[in-house]
Amino acid sequence: WFDVSVAYKAVRPHLRQAAREHALDYDLLKALIATESGFNTRAVSHRGAVGLMQLMPATASDLGVRASSGQSLAERLTDPRTNVQAGARYLAQQLARFDGRLDLALAAYNAGAGAVQRAGGQVPDIPETQQYVLKVLRLYEQLRPATLVAGVSHF
Repeated sequence: WFDVSVAYKAVRPHLRQAAREHALDYDLLKALIATESGFNTRAVSHRGAVGLMQLMPATASDLGVRASSGQSLAERLTDPRTNVQAGARYLAQQLARFDGRLDLALAAYNAGAGAVQRAGGQVPDIPETQQYVLKVLRLYEQLRPATLVAGVSHF
């Protein structure tokens, strides 16, 4: 699918740059974005998350993304470079917060770090979050040899 996806090919340079700058695996970003938005730069969730990496405007604001002249913050998040940079920064923060535990970082990316902490440092018992974590991990494992997927605890 990735080989023929025009949407993926259009944003590939942004993924490479963000992966390098935030010390993330390129294939992890690819798996996360495929799960979050299917590489639709204009995707908006029912909760208001925007763009490729489905960032909430409040989260993006906390990460330093600002509205620009003529564009609201939500509109700014439809810019692939802006969205991928902010989303990669946020994912890297979650990985650092949870000592490299990829499953917990993904759960925090989806449900918030507070939800992971309230669950006692485990993936919260939230069906949507559990399904999300499994979906991203499965796709990531398909994109990378299983031996290279570190920090994964299947719950």
